[in-house]
Amino acid sequence: MQPSEAPQSPLSIAVGTAALAAPALHSITDVMEWLHGGFSTPQLWLNYVAFLPMAWLLLGMYAVHRPRPNVAGLVGALLYGVAFTYFTHTTLYALAAQVPTYEALLSRLGWLYTLHGACMIVGGLMFAWSAFRAGWLPRWALLLFAAGLTWNLLLALLPAPDILQTIGSAARNLGLMAMGHAILFRRQAAA
Repeated sequence: MQPSEAPQSPLSIAVGTAALAAPALHSITDVMEWLHGGFSTPQLWLNYVAFLPMAWLLLGMYAVHRPRPNVAGLVGALLYGVAFTYFTHTTLYALAAQVPTYEALLSRLGWLYTLHGACMIVGGLMFAWSAFRAGWLPRWALLLFAAGLTWNLLLALLPAPDILQTIGSAARNLGLMAMGHAILFRRQAAA
């Protein structure tokens, strides 16, 4: 006899859906930026819409995760959320100030942007490690997410064109989307 399936909670459905949609939309805005040779108003508005749920994404994953990751996973989710709250603000800033490119945005925001980038990387890696050890989300998705974050870190430290950051962002986003898929479509036995 097969165990019956537990119904998905509304929170699991919301988190899984956001984890599929927001990173996909963010990747689309990266492609738009690359094709346009910089920022455009439609691209920045779509980026803003993508970033709104990203600030809460890992915290939502932590909340629906069973077994729950350790406290390092919670701290990591919060750091990642703080970073994306700031990145959401920078998108509005770029719109209001009509900043033409990512490079120009970095030069205007300086160390504060870099600090939040570090929070994103450290927080994301803490969450990934904690979730990896808890063993609920697909390990390959967590490793892809962590690889994207590591790629972003390496490119921030090396003199490389900023457009190469999109490779790390794409890997990170694919990892998040795979985690969202796992949340939405996992088989869970009823208690």
